[in-house]
Amino acid sequence: MIVDRAQIVAIGPSSSAFTQIPSNAEVIDGTGKFLIPGLVDMHLHLLGAAEPTGSRDFILPLLVANGVTTVRDMGGEVKFLKQLRKEIGEGKRLGPQIFFTGPYLDGDPPYFQPSIVIRNDVDAENAVKLLKSEGVDFIKVQSRLQPGPYFAIARAARENGMRYVGHVPDSISALAASDAGQASIEHLTGVLLACSSREDELRARQLAPSQMGNSAEQSSEQMRNWQRDLLNSYSPQKAAQLFQKFIANHTAQTPTLPLLIHLAYLTPESDLANDPRLKYIPGQLKKSWERGRSAAFANQSEPDFELRKKLAARSLALVKEMHDVGIQVMAGTDATAPNVFPGFGLHEDLYFMVMAGLTPMQALQAALFLGRASQQGGIAVGQRADLVLLDGNPLEDIRNTEKIQAVILNGKLLDRRELDKLLLDAERFAVAH
Repeated sequence: MIVDRAQIVAIGPSSSAFTQIPSNAEVIDGTGKFLIPGLVDMHLHLLGAAEPTGSRDFILPLLVANGVTTVRDMGGEVKFLKQLRKEIGEGKRLGPQIFFTGPYLDGDPPYFQPSIVIRNDVDAENAVKLLKSEGVDFIKVQSRLQPGPYFAIARAARENGMRYVGHVPDSISALAASDAGQASIEHLTGVLLACSSREDELRARQLAPSQMGNSAEQSSEQMRNWQRDLLNSYSPQKAAQLFQKFIANHTAQTPTLPLLIHLAYLTPESDLANDPRLKYIPGQLKKSWERGRSAAFANQSEPDFELRKKLAARSLALVKEMHDVGIQVMAGTDATAPNVFPGFGLHEDLYFMVMAGLTPMQALQAALFLGRASQQGGIAVGQRADLVLLDGNPLEDIRNTEKIQAVILNGKLLDRRELDKLLLDAERFAVAH
């Protein structure tokens, strides 16, 4: 294979007249190794971990060192993301190709910042037009949107030629979100609820404010009962109907399994409090992670942890069921949420997909940006030269994606020595911050 100016220009044996190696070429001997397309993390936050000028100094090296060559940033300040993309494009900074959504569109008050609060049709139209003018690739919706504003965003996105992605708001069904045109659902939000034979009742309970004076223990008990009822009311018939809607509407899924297993459904066994990779995480972010982990463990008992294990298992089963009927499942992590390591988390996501029942090949295909198949995501002439050279066969063991010998990032070769230097740079940044 020959790469020239960030593109694959020839593939074949070196003896072929079509693949004659130029005399000035840098040659990589891949004998006994395995070449895969660069990996894609379809859900992370490049600027959510620290101040915009700092987060890039440890997140980007960790992504590249782990063979992540394209990312979809799912919530951040447009001006900083555009600046970062420009620096990478001009070769001033080493990093993956970036697609981004910009600020969240959410209800009042919003869950996270940066957000644009949407209360009515005018807010929705103005926000979509603003973000389109600023050059975002997608619109991101969040959980606190009310039905009227949510469907107004859907209309505005359609009228302005924009795709919208994100959470299924708590107030509507995943089926309704799919019918409205939501292009991808993140974290399986609303999916299990939409598979329940008691969906309307459970949604009403979910939205009902806690009774005044309830203790933390009582709130925990309410949540436990709700989750148990959610699991016990799973309806294969409703699931099949929902999945057919997802297929008909081309509604993709980004489950972000590392987030679910290591945080949302955290148990003592899935906690990463003593993980050696914490050496790459800056001190301020570590403190934020510790707060997130503490909140996830607060007022939890052994029955709670057993219930979380069942929810995690049901989530894995959902991923398998949806994939098997033809729904597009995309790899994503939600780094840098607590316990979700940039770069490394993508390999965990692939491993969890295989645990769910996907083959290693199917898991690898989930880590490609399939919407740009004519430009990237394969090893073919004319494709963008984002590649990862492995020491082990990932089709035999998906964990072999971690055995990286070299990364080709937009045509630039980074051998193992250079990848190790990136890791060292991230570690030094973490120590200093």
